[in-house]
Amino acid sequence: QITTVSGNEFLFQSDIDFLILDWFHAIKNAIDRLPKEQRITSRNLEFKLRRSSSIELLHNLDTESKEPKPEHRKSLIFRLNYSASDTNDRNRVKSRLKKFISRRPSLKTLQEKGLIKDQIFGSHLHLVCEHEKSTVPQFVRLCIKAVERRGLDVDGIYRVSGNLATIQKLRFVVNQEEKLNLDDSQWEDIHVVTGALKMFFRELPEPLFPYCFFEQFVEAIKIQDNATRIKAIRSLVKKLPRPNYDTMKILFEHLQKIAAKESVNLMSTQSLGIVFGPTLLRPEKETGNMAVHMLYQNQIVELMLNEYSKIFCSEED
Repeated sequence: QITTVSGNEFLFQSDIDFLILDWFHAIKNAIDRLPKEQRITSRNLEFKLRRSSSIELLHNLDTESKEPKPEHRKSLIFRLNYSASDTNDRNRVKSRLKKFISRRPSLKTLQEKGLIKDQIFGSHLHLVCEHEKSTVPQFVRLCIKAVERRGLDVDGIYRVSGNLATIQKLRFVVNQEEKLNLDDSQWEDIHVVTGALKMFFRELPEPLFPYCFFEQFVEAIKIQDNATRIKAIRSLVKKLPRPNYDTMKILFEHLQKIAAKESVNLMSTQSLGIVFGPTLLRPEKETGNMAVHMLYQNQIVELMLNEYSKIFCSEED
């Protein structure tokens, strides 16, 4: 919940910790870009990770002035966690929401009228591919081409974050418009393109490595003999649904080209494994040690990049 100095209240809610942090940084960056006379400086930044896995961010913001006076000091408190409201107020809101929802046309009706198009971000991979009559989403292909044209030599490519507000704008454009030109000047920062591509994979309802394969890939990476380990990973990759396999193949081929420029962009296969491991591969329900899972996720991506030709190329090749 964000309460501003003018009394306006906004609620942003998510169960994903890193997404909450992205929101926070976007808000802070917007404040920092204000003209000096309107600027709000940040003090006493505090992050608290609760046992419920929700994050509370307390950000006290004081209005900047040459001679600050106590009566002019303002405070904004950002709390991004669940808080129970008064029972009567909640019931009243629920009643209004039910009436509103009951009068809303169905999603199918809106889509048939052309008012809402199928979303790219947040949709299942196979649905995006079916809609586009392809096995690799067009957005993925466009991002890869853009990065290979103007990002292979960029220091920290895929590791450095782009401006979140611009990434969200790109996300909106992709979801709302048929044509996308990544050479447009508004997308000139290549980190915005890479950030949007990572966001696409993060927002898949089921990751690129399907949930049912997670434990099998983890068991395969644990194999001590390298040849046997590669063979096991290759066998699992071959069993993936066609959209997952084809998308994975083109993505890893691209990441191989990034790693080949390590001397310039400083992105090794290990670095790319750290960036993409948790994004592409995660369990449906987090159990056990998260740190151990993350280690295996990184190692799986790193191995597949190092042994790309053995894993993805057919035996005939």
